[in-house]
Amino acid sequence: MDVPMLVYAFLIFYPLLMLWRRIDRKRDRECYILDYECHKPTDDRKLDTECSGQVIMRNKNLGLNEYKFLLRAIVSSGIGEQTYGPGIIFNGQEENPTLQDLISEMEEFFHDSIGKLLARSGIAPKEIDVLVVNVSMQSAVPSLPAMIINHYKLREDVKVFNLTGMGCSASLVSVNIVQNMFKIYKNAYALVVTSESLSPNWYAGSDRSMILANCLFRSGGCAMLLTNKRALKHRAMLKLKCLVRTHHGARDESYACCHQREDDQGRSGFHLDKSLPKVATRALVDNLREIAPKILPVRELLRFMVVSLIRKYWSHKSTKGAAGSSPEPVINFKTGVDHFCIHTGGKAVIDGIGVSLGLTEHDLEPARMTLHRFGNTSASSLWYVLGYMEAKRRLKKGDRVLMMSFGAGFKCNSCLWEVLRDLGDAGNAWTDCIHSYPPNSLANPFLEKYGWINNEDDPSTFAFPSPSPS
Repeated sequence: MDVPMLVYAFLIFYPLLMLWRRIDRKRDRECYILDYECHKPTDDRKLDTECSGQVIMRNKNLGLNEYKFLLRAIVSSGIGEQTYGPGIIFNGQEENPTLQDLISEMEEFFHDSIGKLLARSGIAPKEIDVLVVNVSMQSAVPSLPAMIINHYKLREDVKVFNLTGMGCSASLVSVNIVQNMFKIYKNAYALVVTSESLSPNWYAGSDRSMILANCLFRSGGCAMLLTNKRALKHRAMLKLKCLVRTHHGARDESYACCHQREDDQGRSGFHLDKSLPKVATRALVDNLREIAPKILPVRELLRFMVVSLIRKYWSHKSTKGAAGSSPEPVINFKTGVDHFCIHTGGKAVIDGIGVSLGLTEHDLEPARMTLHRFGNTSASSLWYVLGYMEAKRRLKKGDRVLMMSFGAGFKCNSCLWEVLRDLGDAGNAWTDCIHSYPPNSLANPFLEKYGWINNEDDPSTFAFPSPSPS
């Protein structure tokens, strides 16, 4: 073969080789979820109406107005009778938590969920290459990841990330960390552990903006096993398509709307400001504006652009009154998304996202049922919502799942997953109760049992009966 032929062959095949190598490297950077395990505490930790009433009555800092406020908040919260609370409130120790309470709460979750996850997947602890733990409102020494490493005897060279203060959006931050680590390390396993510690953060004061958190937050957690091994794609449940993080911490209003602080009496708690709905809406809009071009088909983006231009044109041609009557064009996310996995931050959060995206009750059902059954379990709530979809056998191969979460800071994070196989055969935290969901009514019995509070007018004559000793 003469020299010109060799040169021609090189010029043809070398670019093809480089292209193949680039595609091959990208395939090694994929992020798959092999399995996940949502924590389900024991039945003696359920916060039903009777137990919740006793916890409230123990708080001597509350008055008639606070009781009426709490009743309205609980009745309209969307939370049912089956949610779980931290062990200290069942022992009457919520005003005096100890460090051991935190450790015991985390150990219960770690030993249960991580143990079940590793046993079911057949992955040995020594095979874990990356460990990411997020528990926002508490830090211990040694760290919570160190607790896991010690118990499960992980390798000395495991890459460890310990996230705190990230709030309810932390699990997608953790997934993003794993996604970036998978770009560096081939054939790796990552363990993501997400939860919240309620034991040292149960508020025992009377500030309404802080006591509201007691009505919403409940015990829970999730452990996830991820990999970028191509050989395990057939076993994987989901593949990450894209992830977008939006942070509005530079805005004072956004930064201050969710804050851990002390009240006037020095009692620590979690403050939820009245500006939270506006802040969340602003963050959601910015986040969706960035992720929409990545997940929606071109035809929908073009349709939205044309409709927007036409509306803008006619708004200039028409009178001010006529322009105001023209509805805002809405982008249809359902053209690129099959399922919506929404953070269970509260009934108002779910309703707001539903209205913003034009979702049906069928779309919102997984989030509503999760809020009713498990409450707001902070960063792990997304995975209980996903578990509901799986238990209802909604997730089919090729489906696309959009996850959306909010967190203190203020953050809005979202990501899109592709379902790699039909899901629903394996049991999860919903298995024993999925047949009863959705119930005929989501109303809780608080109003029926404690509605008489609203008829009281004189605080001096108001008194609760003393709770019976345990």
